[in-house]
Parts: sequence; C-alpha cells; structure tokens
Amino acid sequence: MEPISLENYYYMLHPRPVVLIVTLCPNGRVNVMPASWVTPVNDDPPVVAVAVSDENYTSECLRYCREATLNIPSEDMADLVYSLGTVSGREVDKVSRFNLKLVDSRSVKPPYIDGSLGVIEARVRGEVGVDGVTLFLLDVVAAYAKKGLFSRWGWDVSKARLLLHGAGRAFYTIGRRVWATRKG
Repeated sequence: MEPISLENYYYMLHPRPVVLIVTLCPNGRVNVMPASWVTPVNDDPPVVAVAVSDENYTSECLRYCREATLNIPSEDMADLVYSLGTVSGREVDKVSRFNLKLVDSRSVKPPYIDGSLGVIEARVRGEVGVDGVTLFLLDVVAAYAKKGLFSRWGWDVSKARLLLHGAGRAFYTIGRRVWATRKG
C-alpha cells in the first residue's frame, strides 16, 4: 500500500450518494446546497446526519429554519448539482438562476425539487461542532420516492440512476462516470 495525504483521506470514502439540501433562509429565499457527507444514523427513530461547513450559507439557514428537505438527484441532474455547488446562496438566488421548480413539502416548510428521485423531509434534532464543520442531526419525518424505483430493499439501481459524487466535477452512477459542466 502507498500512503494517502491526510488532506485527501476522505476521497477514499467516495464516491458517495449526493443530495440537494433545500432550506429556508433569513433573507426570505429558498437555498439549495449539494452535499455528499450525508449518512443514516438510526432507523428507530429515523435520524440522518449531514456535515456542513460553518462557512456555508446552509449552516445559517438550517439554524434559522430548523427544517430541510434532502433531495435525491438522478444522473441527468449532474450539471445542476455541480453548478449549484459553485455559487453561494448568500449572494445568488439559486432557485431563479437555475430555474428550479419547487414543490410544497407535506411535513416541513422547505419545499422539494421537482424531478428528484426521492425526498426526505427532516427537522434539526441537534448539532455537533467539529472544528469549523457542523454535523446536523436531522429527524426524518417523511420520505418519498418515485413510483417503481424504490422498495423495502432500497433503490432499484437498474431503473433509478442515482448520482454519486467523486471529487470536484466528477460524478458517477453505478458502472460509469458522469462529468458535469458548469452552468449559470
């Protein structure tokens, strides 16, 4: 084995499923941030953890609203996912810039993104700070998936082309890499 730089150790845990975190923010806008540092923590009660840099506007928005939707994008959303991560919601209305169609959620205030393969609606349960990053623990209050793509066994990956994040603009689906281009 050869040594790996500790600056890049986490890429050893990639590719990882990516989600689009949708929040409501103090400036009155809806914000969207791609994140791949997301993991289930418990199934009873259902809890998911999301790691967000304290510098990211999403941290401020999660603390403000205390609710979010986690949107599961498909491979055809790679360019959108990458592009959303290249600008800050502090300066840019991402919904307008990227022409996002939003749908009212059933259990939380933040909407979800139309066209997502699945949506998890969640409320902030707690926070754990780790040197400039906050691990938000979210209680899952509802979850939805497009019909025919998900069962009690999980995603049917022969039909649901889940998007995994590698590094930077490199994305993968199961079996092939998808290179994103920046838009907007």
